[in-house]
Amino acid sequence: MKDRAVRVTVFGVVQGVGFRPFVYRLARRLGLAGWVRNSGAGVDIHLETKEGAALEAFLKGLIEELPPLARIERQSLKTAPFQGFREFTVRKSGKGERFVFTSPDIATCPSCLKDIENPADRRFGYPFTNCTDCGPRYTIVRALPYDRPNTTMAGFPMCPDCAREYHDPGDRRYHAQPIACPRCGPRIELREAKSGRPVAGGIPRAVELLRKGKILAVKGLGGFHLSCDALNEAAVARLRRIKARQTKPLALMARDATIVRRYAHLSPDEEALLVSDRRPIVLLRKKKDIAGIAPHLDEIGFMLPYTPLHHLLLKDLGLIVATSSNRKDSPIMKEEEEGIRGLCDDLLTHDRPIAVRADDSVAKIASGAPLFARRARGFVPYPQKVPEALRSPRSILALGGELKDTVSLYKDGYIVTSQFLGDLDEYPNHLYFEETIRHLTGLFDAAPACIVSDLHPDFHTTRFAEKSGLPHLRVQHHHAHVLAAMVEHGLPPGARVLGISWDGYGYGADGTAWGGEFLLAGYADYERFAHFEPVPLPGGDLAAKQPWRMALAYLRAAGINPGGAPGTLRGVDRAKKQGVLDMLNRGVRSPLSTSCGRLFDAVAALTGLAPLENEFEAEAAMRLEAAAAPGAAKPYGFDLERASSPLRISFAPAIRGILADRARRKSPGRIAAKFLATLAAVAVAVAEEARTTADIRTVVLSGGVFLNKKLTEAATSALLEAGFEVLRPVQYSPNDESLSVGQIAYALARLKK
Repeated sequence: MKDRAVRVTVFGVVQGVGFRPFVYRLARRLGLAGWVRNSGAGVDIHLETKEGAALEAFLKGLIEELPPLARIERQSLKTAPFQGFREFTVRKSGKGERFVFTSPDIATCPSCLKDIENPADRRFGYPFTNCTDCGPRYTIVRALPYDRPNTTMAGFPMCPDCAREYHDPGDRRYHAQPIACPRCGPRIELREAKSGRPVAGGIPRAVELLRKGKILAVKGLGGFHLSCDALNEAAVARLRRIKARQTKPLALMARDATIVRRYAHLSPDEEALLVSDRRPIVLLRKKKDIAGIAPHLDEIGFMLPYTPLHHLLLKDLGLIVATSSNRKDSPIMKEEEEGIRGLCDDLLTHDRPIAVRADDSVAKIASGAPLFARRARGFVPYPQKVPEALRSPRSILALGGELKDTVSLYKDGYIVTSQFLGDLDEYPNHLYFEETIRHLTGLFDAAPACIVSDLHPDFHTTRFAEKSGLPHLRVQHHHAHVLAAMVEHGLPPGARVLGISWDGYGYGADGTAWGGEFLLAGYADYERFAHFEPVPLPGGDLAAKQPWRMALAYLRAAGINPGGAPGTLRGVDRAKKQGVLDMLNRGVRSPLSTSCGRLFDAVAALTGLAPLENEFEAEAAMRLEAAAAPGAAKPYGFDLERASSPLRISFAPAIRGILADRARRKSPGRIAAKFLATLAAVAVAVAEEARTTADIRTVVLSGGVFLNKKLTEAATSALLEAGFEVLRPVQYSPNDESLSVGQIAYALARLKK
């Protein structure tokens, strides 16, 4: 048979995931000669044979036997010159344009766990054990291709034993870039925080300190955790004082799912997410309260160990607090110089640098699918494919909004979205934002042809875009929310949906504050089909911090005398209450808003569930969700004003119904359940109007309000029952983290035009 040679180029998540060793073993098994190497655009494979069937078997095996962490997005095959290779080898990485995906950080695999637990293994008890199937990836990479010199492991030369494993195609650590052992790899060090003095004893001593009630800063993959014994109430209370966090929930790390089940209900879907190799924090329904961890809420966040260090630390402890080491509203700390010593008693640190800081991801399960509150470690930087007809040869940078920000980069048909960056009105987060832009554009060798921001003229992101010198597109906030779900689900250009976009605030096309929106939306444009009736925000931003202010505003809008209002309003100083009423009556510092988030605040205050002042965003709404009684609930009334354009929804009947139920001594939980049922009924009523007038049959649920699992499930169920297709973000959060994804979709549609 005639000599034959082909060149296969593979694009996708194919670096740092054991792909080259897999190709090597597959080619050798089939008797093929040639080579494989990383390149700036993926992986190049040169194959030579006289047996055509072997090539076909290779191409089939390339898809069917793929390593668990690898993902092929596309591949090309072309004839190549036959060079007469006698064997198959792994070559050094090639150069060229850099656009290849790297894997997220992956939790320690079972094989590596066995190594650190085996006294006969040279990695016994070693906290940086990894292989091609697990370990750090995104948080250590500085440049692509993903090779050791381009990571923070570059400063750790391999010892002979590690080098032998690294170069042995039959070893599972073959070309594992973070490969290390106690002889040549990173080392941990326990130190006293104030003095910096080393403390002998390593991890066993760290365990003792935690048991004694000490606060320990533990350096992980993307930054430091602040940890303490979760069952030590005094230690938890002290940690809260240190972080200036009185009621905001704290994350827990448990040794295994058995411990999690002691304190929380765990469905099969939730357990699958919890034990997955991504290891996010999973929000679970409480079974047993742990004092001081998640007060006033019915959910508690658990994660399992995801590095050998965590496994070794949790082996004898079982359960610890593991919350991000950040001061209020600042990014997670990755360097000791950033102030970590002032937040703890001792540090369990190490000498492997962190290239990219990243918080833990946070998710729950709603209707059988993930619902992300925060997308970061374990999921970033997995790419999002863009529908073929929407693609452009030009690169685009999208900056997101102002709160819960992310940035997204588009290149060659894919969107790569950063980890959660936080609120940009804080200066440290703005530096983090700029740092992330530099990292993403450099990592993927992208020179954006245009930049995209929110419509709001005073956002830091908008100002950054204006100063960039690039062509600048602006996207209305709620339109971007809807587009993020559309592009995630692969809707083609020309598709039209009813986007139900509910959140706390977004700058409207008319310059007012929007937040309870129904948009007839496509990629390039939208029509405001309906919205909540605008209600004043007494005190402006203060209305989002003090829920009782919104209760007064909604009572007044419903024509009810606020003087006798029940619930939390009884705890409000009479003079303050009168001052707000005067403000409302005079229209002073009371801008109008359609915000769904502020409606939640009002109802939470009227039912007595809200605090006098929210410590963190959506605290009142989260308390209301936690209190909502299970089971079916009859909705309150509402008015759908069809004569107006856009349509308007008034909740005055619902407010009156809530007060009537309070007078009848109905429990806050029943009232909360009826309120959520009301919102689901509103969603269906407007969707049916859109189906009648615009032939819309697909509904997108988006915006931060849909982090409410009970509302999301109720609205989804009601819309499905009414005959609609229902889409929502699954790989992204419905909150403002997804804005940059939607902004990319908008820019692509505009570029097409």
